[in-house]
Amino acid sequence: MTALDILRAELAHLRPLRLYGRIHSIDGTTLHVSGLAQEACIGDWLTIRGQQGQSITAEILRLDQNMAIALPDGPCEGLAIGDWAELTGPRGLAPDDRWIGRVIDPYGQPLDGRPLVQGPRTYPLRRPPPEAARRGRLGTRLDTGMAVFNTLLPLVEGQRIGLFAGSGVGKSMLLGKFARNMQADLVVIALIGERGRELREFVEDVLGPEGMARSIVITATSDQPPLTRRRCAAAAMCVAEHFRNQGKHVLYLADSITRLAEAHREVALAGGEAASLRGFPPSTTHQIMALAERAGPGQDGIGAITGVFTVLVAGSDMDEPVADILRGVLDGHVVMDRAIAERGRFPAIDVLRSVSRALPRAATPEENARIAEARRLLGAYDRAEMMIQAGLYEAGSDPLVDRAIRVWPGLDSFVGESAAHGIKGAFARLAQCLDPPIAGGAAPPKTAVTTAASPD
Repeated sequence: MTALDILRAELAHLRPLRLYGRIHSIDGTTLHVSGLAQEACIGDWLTIRGQQGQSITAEILRLDQNMAIALPDGPCEGLAIGDWAELTGPRGLAPDDRWIGRVIDPYGQPLDGRPLVQGPRTYPLRRPPPEAARRGRLGTRLDTGMAVFNTLLPLVEGQRIGLFAGSGVGKSMLLGKFARNMQADLVVIALIGERGRELREFVEDVLGPEGMARSIVITATSDQPPLTRRRCAAAAMCVAEHFRNQGKHVLYLADSITRLAEAHREVALAGGEAASLRGFPPSTTHQIMALAERAGPGQDGIGAITGVFTVLVAGSDMDEPVADILRGVLDGHVVMDRAIAERGRFPAIDVLRSVSRALPRAATPEENARIAEARRLLGAYDRAEMMIQAGLYEAGSDPLVDRAIRVWPGLDSFVGESAAHGIKGAFARLAQCLDPPIAGGAAPPKTAVTTAASPD
């Protein structure tokens, strides 16, 4: 982009006409503004200048014949009846290729202390997904750098998966591994409602220079108003679409959809919507589904967005509203288990409760057979685990369980391994785990069975 292009972009944001209204009343967290009801639209923004010199912005949520009802993106302290409110219109985003490697807020402003060039074109934050009849199909299998995702839970270009877990079980570390290692041209990361102190740790330690070199991080911390937190996911998707339309394969990581839903609930309730789904308003379903549908393959001939969405599930409740809504629209889900994390195996993925809908197409018949065999053995061990741990299982009672006991330590370790030699190397390693050597060519004795079976 030349200096002339930058100047044109700045001039495009200038408005020849300014419209003003006045604050008529302040009702809790919402502002009632008169004088703009016939000019404003839902989703437009206001800039309000208080009598004490402060300036805040607000988004219009409702309109009636005489009033525009807006939710401020900040505290209302210092505002008074009669303060001027300028109608500034919708607030889009103008992504630019030079945003790569930067940390940005949901309004397109830099958070890393360096100037940020705005792109020549401003895009609306909420856009429809590509036309369903013209979208491409899911693409080729991706090398993720992790053995479990290269084999048992494969990911393909344009796929959308969810990571379902409670807090503190390693979701952020897993996202960092995706950002550093997954096969993609670019990574766009939305950190929604994260603790402020964790941003620098995530950028410097989890992503590191290698991951940050091809990433754009868009963040809204937990202390920021609900409008900002809700905007974060859509802003990141807008950036991802900008690069997808250039023909690139973009990896989109959102952490977390639960906090997006919570922010949307605050905004929707302030706008007069009634709560229904365990406290969430009905529009939560559309909010989540519309975001997920924007990811995936683009139209034929352009790029794709591979999406990874995290969900905080309290008490491993996979049927809570946010998890249930998102799981129904994704192409796979990965369940992370606190019990696995507590015994020290990371990523703490429960393979039996996780599904990739890219299968069986994403693997060869031989690979599908290996995956099915691994799942069958893990399932057999899971069903007999309580008896094994208690020492009640008699070796030889069930040949399938005997074999599951023999391969379980290797399979469990395999789920936490990296895939240094790509997809084929990961499948070769899986084959070794499924056919471990037996000392002396005989079945292990009963005492050895019990010891080997203990996951602790």
